[in-house]
Amino acid sequence: MSKKIRILAINPGSTSTRIALFEGNTELVSSELVHPTVDLRSLPGIPDQLPMRLKAVREFLAPLPPPDAVVARGGLLHPLPHGTYRINDPMLADLRAGVQGQHASNLGGLLAFELVQDSGIPAFVVDPVVVDELLDRVRITGIKGIRRRPISHALNQVATGHRFAAERGARYEALNLIVAHLGGGISVGAHHHGRCVDVNDALGGEGPFSPERAGSLPAFPLIDLCYSGRYTRDQVRRMVVGDGGLVGLLGTADLRALVERYLNDEPEVREVLDAMVYAIAKAISALWPAFDGEAVDQILITGGMARSEVLMSRLRQSLSALPTGITLYPGENEMLALAEGALRVLEGREPVREYGKSAEGR
Repeated sequence: MSKKIRILAINPGSTSTRIALFEGNTELVSSELVHPTVDLRSLPGIPDQLPMRLKAVREFLAPLPPPDAVVARGGLLHPLPHGTYRINDPMLADLRAGVQGQHASNLGGLLAFELVQDSGIPAFVVDPVVVDELLDRVRITGIKGIRRRPISHALNQVATGHRFAAERGARYEALNLIVAHLGGGISVGAHHHGRCVDVNDALGGEGPFSPERAGSLPAFPLIDLCYSGRYTRDQVRRMVVGDGGLVGLLGTADLRALVERYLNDEPEVREVLDAMVYAIAKAISALWPAFDGEAVDQILITGGMARSEVLMSRLRQSLSALPTGITLYPGENEMLALAEGALRVLEGREPVREYGKSAEGR
């Protein structure tokens, strides 16, 4: 294309809003706008943060050229297939209502809409955490009233799949990939010809334990803990997400510091980090049946943990018997993933999806 498309990407976090302006897939400028904790706590709910965050974003954008499109991190919407979604009225209503809970990511679509309102500039969200393309056989558990649901790092997983495919001159939809996002939480997904047919609920207590999450747990000891009378429901939930994993076992989620202690042969640290790598390897290996006998083209490892040569060396060793290669894509790369999701639609390489229509087509 003769003119490169300028795309503004927006990614709200709990205490900040990350923004980046891209020209094509090249980042021109970026910033993390930090919002004072005292201001956030003075507001009754997450939707009430919108005016404060919008003001900060507009002030930063004032001297910059206007974008051709705006794209935001998706929030806790209804389950939907992966893709780039046009921000529409049903989506805005669900983000305001918090149909699956209130989270800072719900503000992404609301901010994007406010920035482009009445301007004719398109606004999108890409691959929210609620992307759900599970096969029915994956949903069934041994308890009738409990069915598996995915909450995963869909944005980075799908973007990493597209990136690997482009580097190989292939299409994401033509490949079979296992993608592991290794960050504060861990999600491991089976991507079968462009559909994530199995992935753990990285927020709700499934998968390997991670820096901040407990992962899958044996049921009876957990039940006994819940009914011991020593903890409230909220305290147990905090043990599972937030104070679990490395935080609970070693007192910190600082992986770089822990790796230094690992290299210094601290027995407890070596034992726990080796166990975490083993759990990750087991989760990756367990996804082979998801492809129904078809070959897996590659295992892709992404997220902050992929920067650790020590842990990745251990992981490669654990997976060395598997009949496929491993490619590392360190970091979360969320801003670029957002821009690339919008580009695929704007350049006609992928159709735009309409929330409220395709969202039910799982």
